[in-house]
Amino acid sequence: MHIAVFLQHYHTPDCPTAARPYALVERLGKDHAVTVITTRAWEDTRTAHRFPWAPPGVDLVRFDVPYANGMSPAQRLTSFLNYAARAVRHGLQMPQPDLILGSSTPLTAAAAAGLVAHLRDVPWVFEVRDLWPAFPIQMGALPDCGLHALLRWGEAALYRSAAEVVTVSPDMEQHVRVQAPSASVTTLPYGAAPALLDAAGEEARRSVTHHLPPDRRFLVLYAGTFGRANAIPTLLDAARRLVSARSDVLVALAGRGHHTPLVDQAAHRHDAIRRVPPLPYPEALALFERADLSLVPFRDRPVLAANAPGKLFDSLATGTPVVVTNPGWTKRFVRQHGCGWVVPPEAPDALADQIQSVLASPGARREASQNARAAAQRHFDRATILDRYTALVEDVGRTSPARHLPHPRTS
Repeated sequence: MHIAVFLQHYHTPDCPTAARPYALVERLGKDHAVTVITTRAWEDTRTAHRFPWAPPGVDLVRFDVPYANGMSPAQRLTSFLNYAARAVRHGLQMPQPDLILGSSTPLTAAAAAGLVAHLRDVPWVFEVRDLWPAFPIQMGALPDCGLHALLRWGEAALYRSAAEVVTVSPDMEQHVRVQAPSASVTTLPYGAAPALLDAAGEEARRSVTHHLPPDRRFLVLYAGTFGRANAIPTLLDAARRLVSARSDVLVALAGRGHHTPLVDQAAHRHDAIRRVPPLPYPEALALFERADLSLVPFRDRPVLAANAPGKLFDSLATGTPVVVTNPGWTKRFVRQHGCGWVVPPEAPDALADQIQSVLASPGARREASQNARAAAQRHFDRATILDRYTALVEDVGRTSPARHLPHPRTS
């Protein structure tokens, strides 16, 4: 088949991300011709050169559309609309694909894919990696002005028009089923690829040691975006309490984003709080492997309870237990599999106390580490997940007629 993938945020494992989109198109490209319609926004974040920018079998169409986590809401919206408009134009001019895959975030990228699929009469798969418009609405990035209801209608219409909706968490799947009961929905989580760390070998592990002082016994890690959703002020408050109480702990924060200035200020004031620059995926896995405990905090917003943080999968895959704050499926998973601990969101005292309790319990850490690796191998092996994803896409391409976006007056 010829598969067109509408994906605004494309990157490789040489970039500081979990690299799921790259792994997906790489897997699809083994058996099919794949065209990825994307942007150049992530090219400057590449810090290694282990992976080709375009995997074999994959053709990249790249637009010059800037994007960064530190952008204002208005700048982000401009970026999203710019990409969507250019993606639709290219999608209507390119050779006819057999199937279209549209991935959000943002919702505008999926909307572009759905529109092109409608106009070219081909089936499409809607990959939901974040819940939009619920996410920007609950984060305060979208004032109402009569727009919220229209966006929710558009969201449900896209679910219904897709031949298959792929979500990355069970709570996202439940959301889609409530919004569009007639939609066909499958959950395929991000998963993790620890084999990339093994392939990078000791080079990746050695590179991590350059960022960590040798005189700290315990490493508590946050690795991910310093975004508005990630409760970075809460994490830093807990970190200050922790390092004031214990002299043998290093709290490392690896990444960048909106709250980078706050992280830099904390690191400047406290020797035991360290900012680590964004790392390519194999080095990030080495950092997770080195950590005694990995933190997965988010703000207290209902929509965030459904998300699927890559740092969770990578922590578990490297045998590092986690502390999560989401009240949704991650809380249930961690408790069911005994691979970490749960504290309320935006509660720095509780977070600091839980970390201290974990560090004081080596037996509990060892058990949680063993459980983490076993749970990841069973539920989050990326190669297995992507084989299932490829089979689903192929089944849609063979058997599904195109569905069409409804007109608002007929909804």
